[in-house]
Amino acid sequence: MFEKSTYINRRKALKSKGLKGIGIFLGNNESPMNYRDNTYHYRQDSSFLYFFGLNFPGLVGIVDFDSGDDYIFGDDVDIEDIIWMGTQVPLTENAAKAGVHNTAPFTKVFDIVTKATASGRKVHFLPPYRGENKILLEKLLGTSSLVVSSQASLELIKAVISIREIKEVQEVEEIKRACKTGLQMHVTAMRMAQVGTWEQKIAGTIEGVALAGGGMTSFPIILSQNGETLHNHDHSQTLKEGKLMLCDAGAESLLHYASDFTRTTPVGGEFTQKQREIYEIVLAANNKATLLTKPGVTYLSVHLAAAEVIAAGLKELGLMKGDVKEAVAAGAHALFLPHGLGHMLGLDVHDMEDLGQINVGYDNEVQPVDQFGTAYLRLGKRLKPGFVVTNEPGCYFIPALIDKWYAEGINKDFINFDKVNEYRDFGGIRLEDDILVTDTGSEIIGERVPIDPDEVEEIVQKG
Repeated sequence: MFEKSTYINRRKALKSKGLKGIGIFLGNNESPMNYRDNTYHYRQDSSFLYFFGLNFPGLVGIVDFDSGDDYIFGDDVDIEDIIWMGTQVPLTENAAKAGVHNTAPFTKVFDIVTKATASGRKVHFLPPYRGENKILLEKLLGTSSLVVSSQASLELIKAVISIREIKEVQEVEEIKRACKTGLQMHVTAMRMAQVGTWEQKIAGTIEGVALAGGGMTSFPIILSQNGETLHNHDHSQTLKEGKLMLCDAGAESLLHYASDFTRTTPVGGEFTQKQREIYEIVLAANNKATLLTKPGVTYLSVHLAAAEVIAAGLKELGLMKGDVKEAVAAGAHALFLPHGLGHMLGLDVHDMEDLGQINVGYDNEVQPVDQFGTAYLRLGKRLKPGFVVTNEPGCYFIPALIDKWYAEGINKDFINFDKVNEYRDFGGIRLEDDILVTDTGSEIIGERVPIDPDEVEEIVQKG
């Protein structure tokens, strides 16, 4: 945990947002793998962690916006728990670490919520994403678990986002720790990118690097020589000569802050001419995005600028044609870049996505673009100092998508399909860095994961 003043100040900031009534923050419980007592690795809810800091199951936090009081509800362990888990710190002592002095057994949360609703006070809660918490809210509020998510408090959602989106100095330091582990994961993967290596061996090895760093992976590892599948969690193949290995992976710090990097590596350690040409285009788009990432600009504009770099590079290779700006405006680049440039990063790898991406990434000024490719941009609004984002442009050759666009004549004025067909077995390239928006611009967090193509080749060749 951070110092208790951190959590006191965060809740104080939340109370300053003008909400009335009470706010419920549900902690997560253990999640069974295949039977009740065999559970997945525990992960606390991120908003609960942010405001209350306690990283164990069976807790509910409440903030009273009218009185200013804070509460934590949970049960102390009994002798059977102690036998299996050892002596545990009482709830009162744990709560005090977060600056909370009002504690009670878990069932007492029903009393405070019932009293609030009976007196007509507003009960705010964030969208639940786990079934057991939907059921708990159903019991607390008398609302069906099937519809309770739609009744989450937009006021509380916006208030939480406005606080969490600006990263404190100590949060950036935690992200740096996660990035340090992420760097080790990716360099390890590069060294293992040899002909005949089983993808699962690489994925399992770098997951071990994350665990050895004190946390766990920040999301399931994406690693494949079929990088044209954007979220390829299949690790069943052995690496082949002439292929590219795309690795998208990150780690969590001890306090659960995330890193998220992507690198694309030539199997065996040597790019072909085609591969290097496309790689250089994606790298140029990545560097351009970081250059443009600064306070006051919309991230949507950064995305479109990166798309123009990719379109211009592909035009130079004969894969695209026509005016580059017109091509991007028409969405022609999305044949090769069918996703957004990046997303926010913090306690979640897609930070606060459980609160609704439209609320996290957009606002009244900047709304999502209803166009294939750009529609998947998770963040579009103006950037502020303290934002942490990922810049991750890519270029992919997806045979099914190529066939669809060709058959339907989509953007035929901007795409040379005959040339594109020469790349059908290319795969995909994505290059992703973690970026802190500063007062005057932006900076890559921590040491940059090797990205220069010559350096990447050298790492693989040395093994």
